[in-house]
Amino acid sequence: MKFKLILLILLFSSCSQNYVNNVDSKIYFKSKGLALIYTDDDHKKKIVNKKLDNDFLQVAHYKLRPGVLLKIINTRTKDEIILKNSKRVKYPDLYTILMTKKVANKLNLTEEFPFVEVLEIKKNKSFIAKKTKIYKEEETIHSNAPIETVKIANISKNQKKRTKQFQKKEIYIIIGDFYSKSSANTLIERITRNLTNFDSNKLYIKTKNTNKIRLLSGPYRSINLMKNDYIQLKNFGFEELDITINE
Repeated sequence: MKFKLILLILLFSSCSQNYVNNVDSKIYFKSKGLALIYTDDDHKKKIVNKKLDNDFLQVAHYKLRPGVLLKIINTRTKDEIILKNSKRVKYPDLYTILMTKKVANKLNLTEEFPFVEVLEIKKNKSFIAKKTKIYKEEETIHSNAPIETVKIANISKNQKKRTKQFQKKEIYIIIGDFYSKSSANTLIERITRNLTNFDSNKLYIKTKNTNKIRLLSGPYRSINLMKNDYIQLKNFGFEELDITINE
């Protein structure tokens, strides 16, 4: 009994200060989009200007200062994690956040559809870390320690289900919202006339409600298929393009 008590104390005292769960907080920044899952090649090819360590849970944002708490949510599975922003890093504006593979795995993200919501949160005076989570890289427990309370999920089974779900998803580029179809059609004509390499068949109008007409490009079944069109539209002059799934 005494050994179990000592073990529990050691576990809670050795938790990473990067990971926090159940935070009483206020949201200050909010963004939805694609996550860039870091590889060393990204740095070598100068896609990102700073390194991350894929052995650890790390995220980086191009604008938010290091140290702020970020809640990252897998918008499809609702898996979430709260981490400190490790550093400011430049990366393509196609993406809303940069993360290590370890974070992507925790969120059950796939490389085909790494769609996330990012929230900046700040601890208030009543902040309480009600739950903690311990990762292998942050602690070492003797192999003889009792493990009767540890539960291991059937990860492979869950991943198969989620992979099947993601295979049916489609990505869309939200080009803009309008009050009339004529305005949206005028923009379609401009894009078709000026972007000769752009497949105009991907452009279509969707009526959101009586006061909102949305111009979209898609669907795309993977990020790689969407990248070229996104870059073309950005170079054409669209400063802000949103990405959505199953519009």
